[in-house]
Amino acid sequence: MKKRRFEKELAGLEFELAKLQETVQRKGLKLAIIFEGRDASGKGGAIKTILRRMNARVWRVAALPKPSDRERTQWYFERYVKHLPAGGEVVLFDRSWYNRAVIEPVMGFCTEDEHDAFMREVPLFEKMLIDSGLILIKFWIHVSADEQEQRFQDRANDPRKRWKLSPIDLKARDLWIEFTQARDRMFTDTSIERSPWLVVDGNDKRKARLNIIRAILDRAPYEFNKSAFKPVKLPPRPSIDDCDYCEPDLETLNLIKDYYAD
Repeated sequence: MKKRRFEKELAGLEFELAKLQETVQRKGLKLAIIFEGRDASGKGGAIKTILRRMNARVWRVAALPKPSDRERTQWYFERYVKHLPAGGEVVLFDRSWYNRAVIEPVMGFCTEDEHDAFMREVPLFEKMLIDSGLILIKFWIHVSADEQEQRFQDRANDPRKRWKLSPIDLKARDLWIEFTQARDRMFTDTSIERSPWLVVDGNDKRKARLNIIRAILDRAPYEFNKSAFKPVKLPPRPSIDDCDYCEPDLETLNLIKDYYAD
């Protein structure tokens, strides 16, 4: 998709996201959106696109690091529960509890028994969340092996993106089939009627981001509250000349160097 069309489509979708945001705040809705997929599938880029014009006090990102020694002894879901949204919030999980469904068993970070227990428990866990009033949307962003390799090569050769290429990414690159098998089992065992897995074709990043936003809007109930979107008429701005305060010249303050002076 060309950038010009992408920006045009996105502008309309951002207004719809603003309506969703207003509804979430006004009605105290709780919305959690999970983004899963292979490394370099575009999870972070999709999240950044969604948040571009949204209120950071309503929308939060949960991107948890590897568990601490203490967290490893907790109930598995415990460290994720505290990041769930309260009323009036949307939380975007950049990877989630589903680490235990795909990444951990393939990379050897959990035992087979721990993996099996997770697969039994997660549908029950999510049912409890949904029954409590939480709206849960789960995305798997699919990317082909060739496209992933191209993105890895881009990261390897661009110093600005080098931080995105971790040793785990490189190891996972050699385990494509194992990751695919774990993903397939996850789809089979953890899709529940009220929160199925939604698969996104992520090979075209721009189209994927637009499709994700549309899918969210299709599944999260929202309304157009006209009164909340009426133009705001600003009163006349007070003039500094009408008071005794004398503002100092900018040059008298601790002004940083103009690095782009002509």
